[in-house]
Parts: sequence; structure tokens; C-alpha cells
Amino acid sequence: MVRKQIEELRHRLEYHNFKYYVENKPEISDFEFDILMRELQDLESAHPELADPNSPTMRVGCDLTSEFQTIEHRFPMLSLGNTYSLDELHEFIDRIEKEEGPTEFVCELKFDGTAISLTYEHGQLLRAVTRGDGSQGDDVTANVRTIRTVPLKLQGSGWPDYFEIRGEILMPYSSFDRLNTEREAAGEPLLANPRNAAAGTLKQQSSAVVARRGLDCTLYQLAGNDLPFSNHWEALTHARNWGFKISEHTRICHNRAEIDAFIAHWDEARRSLPFPTDGVVIKVNDFAARRRIGFTAKAPKWAVAYKFKAEQALTKLESIDFQVGRTGAITPVANLAPVLLAGTTVRRATLHNAEQMAQLDIRPNDMVYVEKGGEIIPKITGVELSLRPADSRPFTYITHCPECNTELVRYEGEAKHYCPNQSGCRPQIIGRIIHFIRRKALNIDGLGEETIELLYANGLVHDISDLYDLQAEQLAPLPRLGEKSAENIIRSIRASREIPFRRVLFGLGIRFVGETTAKYLADHFRSLDAVMHASREELVEADEVGDKIADAILEYFADAENLRIINRLREAGLQFEEQAREQTSSTLAGKSFVISGKFANHSREELKELIELHGGRNLAAVSGNVDYLVAGENMGPAKLKKAEKLGITIITEEEFSAMLEDSTTVSFTDTPSQQNEVSDLLSEHIPDPAIQAEEPSKPETPIQGSLF
Repeated sequence: MVRKQIEELRHRLEYHNFKYYVENKPEISDFEFDILMRELQDLESAHPELADPNSPTMRVGCDLTSEFQTIEHRFPMLSLGNTYSLDELHEFIDRIEKEEGPTEFVCELKFDGTAISLTYEHGQLLRAVTRGDGSQGDDVTANVRTIRTVPLKLQGSGWPDYFEIRGEILMPYSSFDRLNTEREAAGEPLLANPRNAAAGTLKQQSSAVVARRGLDCTLYQLAGNDLPFSNHWEALTHARNWGFKISEHTRICHNRAEIDAFIAHWDEARRSLPFPTDGVVIKVNDFAARRRIGFTAKAPKWAVAYKFKAEQALTKLESIDFQVGRTGAITPVANLAPVLLAGTTVRRATLHNAEQMAQLDIRPNDMVYVEKGGEIIPKITGVELSLRPADSRPFTYITHCPECNTELVRYEGEAKHYCPNQSGCRPQIIGRIIHFIRRKALNIDGLGEETIELLYANGLVHDISDLYDLQAEQLAPLPRLGEKSAENIIRSIRASREIPFRRVLFGLGIRFVGETTAKYLADHFRSLDAVMHASREELVEADEVGDKIADAILEYFADAENLRIINRLREAGLQFEEQAREQTSSTLAGKSFVISGKFANHSREELKELIELHGGRNLAAVSGNVDYLVAGENMGPAKLKKAEKLGITIITEEEFSAMLEDSTTVSFTDTPSQQNEVSDLLSEHIPDPAIQAEEPSKPETPIQGSLF
């Protein structure tokens, strides 16, 4: 009797959930829905033996935290080529029709969220996995169960016993604005944009937090071995009948003119959508045609994404602030009258430097044009001179630091101004500490920017060496910490004593000495003492070190305060010498490589490590000295174009691996895999769904209706 009552309540709640969140046609009030939910919760609490992971009560989330398990995709989630040009899009259409004759295309909005793959078995949600590197991703099932537009149990009939469906997790503008309002009231940093907010929310350790964030999910592609459909449109229609949220804006187009009209309409109409979108995806509808057209190594040849040009808005520049970075660099920032741009309210935009401001002749109270580079970073692109006030006067750039009032300097060949007071200027001090603790430097967990600000404000740290004098009892009483967090921080600080010298050198924050340059310096000089005592001529002998970098190194070690900090770090036991590494082979001896993009089987750090262990050299930039460019997904088009112009051999990850086939396998001890590195924010490719494979053991072989 109780089991039947529980099943009936679950069925009713799922039905009303679908009517409200997917169809937007509620049949009962929120109050009535809540009564049904509470009744079910009470029954499930009284009868735990009848628990079901796909019960509607699971949508409220749980406060327990968990680590994410890595899951291999049964059907890989590939990328999608894109274009900003209608001419290139027309070439794509012409190529398809030349091969296939008159062709039906399906045009869909390109959602600006984070890709997800949902697996259903026996009509119930089995698993939800992020795109990850395309081959494997994180299991976020507990979090996805809280999203109201994801069906936990399918309705209707005819669905395969086992299949996957791919789509996008989105944060609607209403949820994003509400969340930022709450964060602003709590004094927390605001989220940058809905796309990042959706991705970050999906990786929350507490599903209860996810449930409160208000995520949405739109699905756009099925994957499976036995899908009973001949084309994409038919598959979407059935998926909608099973309870999935499928975009109502998807259309079948039969020619170039219809596709152009669809794009033109949504280039304007997207501004009225309740969620972010940045383009249109055009796919061949027929699955058999897709199989004939085929794939490249990374993407289907039967689909492409047309990306809208950056949205632009006109608003008032109310004032100009100046920020001080960790190296003393001064960055002017425009304070704008709030304006809605690409789905978010923009209030600030970088002005870069004095030269850029002079070039734009930008002045307070000007009406300025703002757009988002890559739909993310606001920037001012021009001034509407016809609206400039009659009494406007040219802007005079500041001469003294806005934080410590030290007179600014401008180094030869530099566009920015700098504050030279590195030991007495608060933002520089805090910025250097934050740089020191970051993952690619000393990797001290538990110490974020807010905690460093807190430690500095309480007089516990004044420079990076003070970190090694901290005690747990000093940290525990501080706001938002406590005993457990304090102990974890101290444990991580102790562990940082084992970080290799090259990362310690990078962590010091010497101007112009980035991660790659620090590695070359460590390889060349082998110890900090050798770097400190090297002459200018000796410094430039190291790879990638030119006159400017050499001068910055000499200037850093000529400062008495820097030497004091280094001595304290030495006393704390940090690694100041590079450990000898045994070279695996000389397969790549005499060859120079540049690594660019994201890769399926290795992180960039792992590829660089492989190159060095096999006798090769890593270079930071494309130049005539480079032998090979190892090109991954999302690599910069400018870098690729330059490599082609210089005649540099461009190879894939697979071709690089083939070069090492006869070499001994190596393990990575210093460089953990970073498959999902954020670089994703400025990605040129949408993380799109996978291809279908007839045999799960060979998912790379696309032979059934494909999934973009």
C-alpha cells in the first residue's frame, strides 16, 4: 500500500514538474506542489527501504560533499568547427550539396553553457557526465538530478533501453542576476558571466548549492547503438515526447537563403532570450548523408557553428579608476553607466594603458561603445563624438600611484606605467603573495585571494616568506576558516617545500619571468644562487632570455628586500636547486617544439615534459627556430597562420606520439594531468556532443547517426 502511494506521488510530481519547467504550462499552484512534495518526503523518510535515486525529492540536493569520479565516454564528445563568416558558411553548404545534392539542414541555437552527456537505462537517469577532454569527464549525476528540466524518469514510450543524450547546462539570466545580487550583498566577488557560472555551479561539491542556483538544461542530440531514427529532426521530436527539453527554436532549412534568414533573425532576436546564446549550429539532417560525408580528426564535416559577432552597446563613461598589479603595472578601468550587453550587466571595462586612451581620445562623461571580446571581457571600442559635452577637456593620465602616491615610471618599450614601490605598495605585496601560492607556482591549497587579504589585514603576512611562519592556531579564529581549514592550509604550506626549483623561481614573481622562462633558467643554471650571481651576458645565454628579461632579473636581485625574503625562504627549506632528471631518450634531440591548444590524451604540461625527456626543446612562441607546432583543439588562429607562413611542420597529438613509439614509457611525477584547464573560457569551439559508434569498444569510428 505504501509503495503504491509513494509511486503515485512520484509520478504526479514528475508530471507537474514537466508541465511547469519544460512546457511552461503549470496545472497546479506552487503551494499544492509543495504539499505533494512534503507528503512524499515524509513517506520516504518513514520507509527508507523504498528509496529511489531518481525520486523527485532528490531535486532539492544534499549538503554532503563528494569528489567527482572520472568516467570514460562510451561515445566520444567531439568539438565543432566554427566560423564568423557567411561566405565560409556558404562554402560549407556548397560543398555538402556538391557531394549530396539538395540537402536538408537542421539549424539550432548555439547555447552558451557547459556541455553534458546524460545516460538513460530502462527509462531512468543513470549517469550525467561533463564533456571533460572529450574522451572522459566528471560524474556530476548528483548535481544534475537537481535540475528541474532534466527528466529523472522518461515518459511516453519507444525509447531505447540504453542511450545517451547530449546538451547544454545553462544558467538563465534571471538566475545569474539573482545570484550576483546575493553575492554583492554578501560582499563576495561577482560571477563573470552565465557560462562560467553554469560550469562552476555544476562542479559544486554540494548538490544542495546546485539546487539553489537555478540551472536549466536543453538537449540537442541522441547517441546510441540502436536508435530507431533516420534523421536528426525525427530523433529530436521523439526526445521531446519522452520529456526532454528540446529547443522550440530549432528549424529545418532547405537551402542557403533559409539558413541565412534563420541566422539574421536570431542575430537580433537572441537579445530577448532568457538564456545566453552566441551563434547558430547548422547540421546535415539525414544520418546516412552524415556517414557518407564523414569526419576530420577532431570534428564532423557535416556540421558547423556560425558565431555571432560581438554585441555592442552605447553607454556613458562616468569615471576612470586605476588598478595596481603585482608587478606595479597600472591599469586604467572605466566605470560605466550600467548597460545590458550579451546577457549581462556591464559596469566596468579595461582601458589598457595611456596610449590606448590617447588613441581613443577617451574622456569622462563621453558616450562610449562597449563590446565583449569573445562574449566575455568588456572593452571600449570607440567614442560617439557627436554626443561629447561641449565643455569636455582631454584626459590627463595620472603621474603618481593611486595606492601609495609614489611617482610612476614608464620603462623603455613598455606601454604601461609602473609604480616602483614594490615593497611598500599594498596591491603589489598582496598580488605577489597570491601569485606565489597559485597552482603553477607553489600550489598552496586553501589560500585564495580573500584569505590572503585577510592574513595581510590582520598583520599575519607581509611578504611570501611570512607564510612559512604561520601556525594553525593563528588561522583558526579568522572569519570563514576554523580549525580544519587552518590545519589543511598549514599542511599545504609544509608540502610546498617539496615543489621543484623551477616553480619556486616562477613563484618569486620576477617581471617577465613566466612559467616557461623559469623552467629554462632552472635547466640552464640549475640553482637559484647561480641565477642570482649571473651577469647580464650569462643570463641571455639561457633559452628564451633576452635583454629585457635579463635586466628584470638583475634588478630583482639587486633589491635588498628581495634578498632578505629569499634568505628566509632558504631557511624555510624551499627547493633552490634543480634536481637532475634522467633523459629517457634522444629521439627528439636537436628539435624545437611549440605546444598550442587542448589535447585529448595529454595536458600541455605533459607534452612539454615528454619533449624534454626525449631530448627536445620547448619554445614559447612561433618563430623561425621552431621545427614542429603540435596543434591541439582551440589553438589560436594567429599562431597557426604564422606557423604556416614560416613553413613550420604542423603535427597532431597522435603524430607526436608516433614519433615516440620506440621510446621508453615515462611517468609524470611533477606535472599532474590538467585535461580540463580553464582555458575553456576563451575557447573558439563549442563543447559539442559526440559521434555514434556501432561498437562501444571502438567509439572513435563514426558509423551511425552522429551527434552534433
